Amino acid sequence: MPKERSITKRDEMPLNPILEVEIFDVWGIDFMGPFKPSSNGHNYILVAVDYVSKWIEAIPCPACDAKVVIKLFRTIIFPRYGIPRVVISDGGSHFINKVFEKLMKSYGVKHKVATPYHPQTSGQVEVSNRQIKAILEKTVSFTRKDWSTRLDEALWAL
Repeated sequence: MPKERSITKRDEMPLNPILEVEIFDVWGIDFMGPFKPSSNGHNYILVAVDYVSKWIEAIPCPACDAKVVIKLFRTIIFPRYGIPRVVISDGGSHFINKVFEKLMKSYGVKHKVATPYHPQTSGQVEVSNRQIKAILEKTVSFTRKDWSTRLDEALWAL
């Protein structure tokens, strides 16, 4: 009969912290486009997705730059959903710049940059981008110039 031994620290399973993430704590952001210019002069869509609820916010914009990103956070994300803990983006210059970093730092938001060539890091945003694009392709007119006015309807459909 084998000899029994007592359980030691070495035998215990390692403890891994359970991350508690609340709704609207973690947002992924990304630009879609360029698209054919809309009748309003927009060429891009800035998309933000909450990682817990999968809620999507998106705005049409004429360019993909830091001003648009700041506008999204100041006019939509912060007032409607509060200050997030983390924002995940790709390494584009519209997200990696002093103005955006200053905004994130001033509100205590951690900015995480997704690994290049590894879209799974920001996978939720990529999925949402495909969904928005698929809906817009089916709902815009023949000229495709009304896509920016159809964006809210596409978001509602999701």
